[in-house]
Amino acid sequence: MGRVGAPCSGPGRIVSFLTAVPCLSCKQQRRRRRRHHRSAAVDRGRRRMSEQGKSAASTPASGTPAPGSDMYKGWLFKWTNYIKGYQRRWFVLSNGLLSYYRTQAEMAHTCRGTINLATAHIDTEDTCNIVLSSGGRTYHLKASTEVERQRWVTALELAKAKAIRMMNDQSDDSADEEPTSQSDHSEIQGTLKTLASKLDDLSTCNDLIAKHGAALQRSLSELETLRVPLEGGEKNKAVNERATLFRITSNAMINACRDFLDLAESHSRRWQRVLQHEREQRTHLEETIEQLAEQHNSLERACREAPTHAVNTPNTPTTDTGETLDERPRKEEASGEDEDTEYFDAMEDSPAFITVTATDPSQHRSCSVSSNDFSGKELQPHRKRRTQIPEKPNYSLNLWSIMKNCIGKELSKIPMPVNFNEPLSMLQRLMEDLEYHELLDKAARCENSLEQMCLVAAFSVSSYSTTVHRTAKPFNPLLGETYELDRLEEFGYRSLCEQVSHHPPAAAHHVMSQRGWTLWQEITIASKFRGKYLSIMPLGAIHLQFHASGNHYVWRKVTSTVHNIIVGKLWIDQSGDIDIVNHRTKETCQLKFSPYSYFSREVPRKVTGVVKDSDGQAHYILSGTWDDKMESAKIVQSSRGSSSSEGKQKTVYQTLTPKLLWKKYPLPENAENMYYFSSLALTLNEEEEGVCWTDSRLRPDQQLMEAGCWDEANVEKQRLEEKQRATRRRREAEASKAIDEGQNFEGYRPLWFHQRTDEMTGETIYVYKGGYWEAKERQEWSMCPDIF
Repeated sequence: MGRVGAPCSGPGRIVSFLTAVPCLSCKQQRRRRRRHHRSAAVDRGRRRMSEQGKSAASTPASGTPAPGSDMYKGWLFKWTNYIKGYQRRWFVLSNGLLSYYRTQAEMAHTCRGTINLATAHIDTEDTCNIVLSSGGRTYHLKASTEVERQRWVTALELAKAKAIRMMNDQSDDSADEEPTSQSDHSEIQGTLKTLASKLDDLSTCNDLIAKHGAALQRSLSELETLRVPLEGGEKNKAVNERATLFRITSNAMINACRDFLDLAESHSRRWQRVLQHEREQRTHLEETIEQLAEQHNSLERACREAPTHAVNTPNTPTTDTGETLDERPRKEEASGEDEDTEYFDAMEDSPAFITVTATDPSQHRSCSVSSNDFSGKELQPHRKRRTQIPEKPNYSLNLWSIMKNCIGKELSKIPMPVNFNEPLSMLQRLMEDLEYHELLDKAARCENSLEQMCLVAAFSVSSYSTTVHRTAKPFNPLLGETYELDRLEEFGYRSLCEQVSHHPPAAAHHVMSQRGWTLWQEITIASKFRGKYLSIMPLGAIHLQFHASGNHYVWRKVTSTVHNIIVGKLWIDQSGDIDIVNHRTKETCQLKFSPYSYFSREVPRKVTGVVKDSDGQAHYILSGTWDDKMESAKIVQSSRGSSSSEGKQKTVYQTLTPKLLWKKYPLPENAENMYYFSSLALTLNEEEEGVCWTDSRLRPDQQLMEAGCWDEANVEKQRLEEKQRATRRRREAEASKAIDEGQNFEGYRPLWFHQRTDEMTGETIYVYKGGYWEAKERQEWSMCPDIF
C-alpha cells in the first residue's frame, strides 16, 4: 500500500499505474496547459496591440476578425445631428446584428443602438460612406479610407446573407431563442470538454473495476478447490494483490466522481447566479421600456400642444435657398433656382436631383391618366354588396400585461385574443391589394412600357392606402385555409389565396384578369415586437405579367411599423425602398418610402421615385404619399447642377406638369366604428354561395367576432388552434412511423398550389396549379381538409 503515492513516471509495476487513475489524462492535461499558456500569451499580445491602436480612428482594433467571420468590429464615424456632425463610434457586427457604442468599454453595459441586417438595406453612396436602413431606422456611417469602407461593406453583406439564411432555416423551438454570444459559446464549449474528460476517467475506472473484479472472483473460486498448503499460500497472495488492486481502483473512481460532482456543483452555482442576473436585467429592462414609453407619450403631447411652425406641403412653395425637402442631414447648400422650382427627394441609390417644371406643354407626348379617371370604379357592380358591418364593441384590455413577456418574439408565435384582431384573415388582407385593380387594367392598354411602369408603381403604392388607420391584427390563417374573390362579371378578374405553410406562415396568391394581366405572389410575414413598436417585414416577391406585351414586373414590399404599442395612440408607418424591375425590357423604378420623423419638414408618408430605361436614363419622376395619391412628371431635359458640400453634383431634371396617376377612394361612412374598413374590405366577409368549405368566410371565430360576440370568438379561436395542433402532431407521428419503417413520407402539400423555381428570380415559390374554379363549377370539395 505504500506504493499508492508513487507518481506515474515511477516503476513499471501495475500498482504504480493504478495509483495514477485520478490523473489518467496527465499527458493531455500537460498539453492543455501548454496550449493555455500559448493562448494566454497570444491574447496578451493582442490586447497590447489593441491598446496601441485604440487611438487610431482610421482602422479597427488589431485582432479584429476578417470579414466573413462571426464577429467584426472597429471604429467608424456616425452622423448624429446638425450640431455635432459625424462622431467616432465603436461598431460591433455579430450574429447578424450591428451594434454601436461610444467607447469599447461601453460594450460591457450600454449599447447605443442595434440594426438587424436580415431586414436592412445597405447602400454605399460614395467612396467612404455607408447607409443602413431598417424598420424606419437609418444609420449614416463613414469610414476614413476606401479600403476600410470596403472591408465593412464586405462584412455587412456576408452577415446579412447569413442572417437571412438563419431566419429562413430556424425551427419552431429555436425561433424564440436569442443567439448566444461568442464568449458564452466558448465558455460552454470549454466546460463541456472538461466534463467529457472527467466522464472518460469514470469510464476507464469502470472498465478496470470490472476487469479486476472478474479476476478476483476467479481467484476466490480457485482458492476453494485447493488441497496443497503451498499452493494455498501462493493463491492467498494473489488474492490479496488483486483485492488491493480492486480497492485502489475503487478509490480512484470515488475520487474521480468527487471531482466530477464538485465541478458540476460549482458550475451549477455559477449558472444560477447568471440566471438570476438575467432575470433582474429583464425586469429592469421592462421597467425602463415602460418609463420610456410614458416619457415619449408626454413628449408627443407637448409637441402637439406647442405652437405649430409652417411646414412645406405639396402646394407650399419651396424656400428661396433652394434646399431639397429631403436632403440628408450633412448636405446643406443653396441653389440659384427660382421659386417656381419643384423639389423631389434624393434617392438612396441614385444621385441627388432637383426638378424644374417646364412651361411648354407642346413637349408633352404621353397618354398619362387624368385626375378624373379615378373618381370612381370603371364599372358599377352587377350585384349590390353590403356597405356596413356590426360596429366594433368597446372592450378595454391591459395591453402591457400581455405584451411585456413577448419582447423579441415573432408575432405569429404569440397567443393573442381576438381583442387585438380585426374580423378579417391575412388571406383577405392580401386581396385588398386589388382595391385599385383598374390601374392594372389601364396599364395593360398602355403601349409605352415606361408609362406602364408608372402605373405599376402607383399600383404598388396603392396597396398601402388601406393600412393608414388599420392598427388591428388580422387572423392568422389555418394551414390549408383558402379565400376566393370572384369579381369576374363585375371587374373581369378572379383571385385565390391559400395558406401553404404554417411555420413559417406563408400564403400563396394568384389573380387572373380577362383584361390582360396576371398577378401572383407568395408572402411570408416576419414580425418582431420590440417593446415600443412592432415591425412587420413581408418576405417574398410579387410578380405581374401583361399578356399582350409580355412585360414581366417583379417587386417586394416595404417594412410596416406599428408605433406606440404600450402607451399612446397606435399609428402605422411604412418605410424602405421598392425596386420594380421589368425583366423583359430591363427598365426599373425605385420608390422610396420616407419614414416619419417628428422633426422633419417633409409631408408625412411621402413617397418619391424615378423611372429609368435599360440604360439608366431617367424618364419620369414620381411623387406623392402612400395614403392619398401618386403623380408622375415626364422629364424633358436633364443637366448637371452645382456641386454639394460633399463634392457631389446634383442632377437637375426639367419636367412637365405632374399628372395624377392614383387617388385614394374616400372611406365609407362610419368607417371609424367598423375597423376603418374600405368599401372592398366591408364585402370580404360577405356570404358567398358555392365557396370551398376551407374559405375564410366560413371560419367560425372570425364570424363571431364580426358579429360582436368576442368572448365566444375567443373560445372558438382556442378550439381551432388546438385542432390544428392535434392535426400537426398526428402528421409528425405518421412521418416518424414512415421513417422507422424505411418508407418515404411526403409531408403536407397544398391543394391548389405547388412549388416551382421562378425563372426570373431563381427562387422556389408556390404557384397556382389550377383546378379550383373547375372544382367550384362542379361543387366537388371532397378532397379538401376539415380545418374548421
